[in-house]
Amino acid sequence: MATTNDLKNGMVLNLEGQLWSVVEFQHVKPGKGPAFVRTKLKGVTNGKVVAKTFNAGLKIETANVDRRDMQYLYNDGTGFVFMDTADYEQITITDDIVGDAANFLLEGQEAIVAMHDGLPLYIDLPTSVVMEITQTDPGLQGDRSSAGTKPATIETGYQIQVPLFLETGTKVKVDTRSGDYLGRVND
Repeated sequence: MATTNDLKNGMVLNLEGQLWSVVEFQHVKPGKGPAFVRTKLKGVTNGKVVAKTFNAGLKIETANVDRRDMQYLYNDGTGFVFMDTADYEQITITDDIVGDAANFLLEGQEAIVAMHDGLPLYIDLPTSVVMEITQTDPGLQGDRSSAGTKPATIETGYQIQVPLFLETGTKVKVDTRSGDYLGRVND
């Protein structure tokens, strides 16, 4: 148990049997009336974002969320298999929990898996990953200086927009939150 005065971004609350992550909070002390805390909460399991207001000093139940460093091993057809890097225990995480992170998961890649009571909740990838372009149309002569983009398929099969001058086989840095091209990587 904690009070609303203890709220921090990223803290996970257990409200009415559901887990909510604190995205944003603001302590408000109006000139008239009691103080309160205005929050923006994101549902851990469904991703739904809601605004909720609490009275200052109100006791709220926090959830114990264990964030573990894990390594992605492979997809076995029923889900994604991860290995805990501390004790080498393997778990299978379903497609719906992995979600869009699957677009940027390569075998052997590190990720943080959030667990609650032994059940995986969500996966945190690094903010950017290095991927190789497996297929893209060649850039046309004269297009090399313009700011245009073209579609390119990366190693995982996900399609991103890249500058016209990039070719198949080029390694690029990709933002895992938005899927945006961040730059070319030289080996």
